[in-house]
Amino acid sequence: MKHPASSQYSTQVSEDPNYPAEPEKILLSCIHKMKKTIVIYYSKKGSNKFLAEKISKRFSCELEEIKPRLNIFILFLMNIHLGIKPLKNNIEEYDKVILCGPIWMGKLIPPLRCFIKKYYYKINKLIFVTCCGSTDAKKNEKFGHGLVFKEVANILNDKGIFYQAFPVGLVLPDDKKEDTDAFMKTHLNDDNFIGEIQERFENFIQKVSEIKI
Repeated sequence: MKHPASSQYSTQVSEDPNYPAEPEKILLSCIHKMKKTIVIYYSKKGSNKFLAEKISKRFSCELEEIKPRLNIFILFLMNIHLGIKPLKNNIEEYDKVILCGPIWMGKLIPPLRCFIKKYYYKINKLIFVTCCGSTDAKKNEKFGHGLVFKEVANILNDKGIFYQAFPVGLVLPDDKKEDTDAFMKTHLNDDNFIGEIQERFENFIQKVSEIKI
């Protein structure tokens, strides 16, 4: 038997013309809007595009490419650039931005730096991911990804919440991991994204899924 008060409350709600017809759906919609994730990426040779697409697919979230106004590799190395084109998505609407892009010669490249600085005040929380050439063992050396992670963390302050590297060497055989020529010719794809790098990817997805905003 229903409690009389419960029945009375239901009647009052249904008779109130100002009360939303489907309050549960409205509440769920608001929660959904507050918990969105987007993957933003820049890729020159394709590995970071491949990685960004895999991340986006796993989280069933939006994916957008950073498009430099001037996309010339050698100029980027000299820190010469003209900024990036405006994004189609409104970054401010997303709780988490997963930024994916390469690290060249231990540098935070202009397209990624421009994105962070241009959208700094619209970024709520950011996760930085890279497919790069530096190994975990050498991440804190001159050309290592660890130094770039620290640089990004200093720029973002408390907006940066997680950093993950996927060194290309993870998909190379042991006798090729220090081979520069092999590294330059290797790009992530469905055939080589197995073993250690796949395990690292699964761990990354798990950790990001557990991050509470």
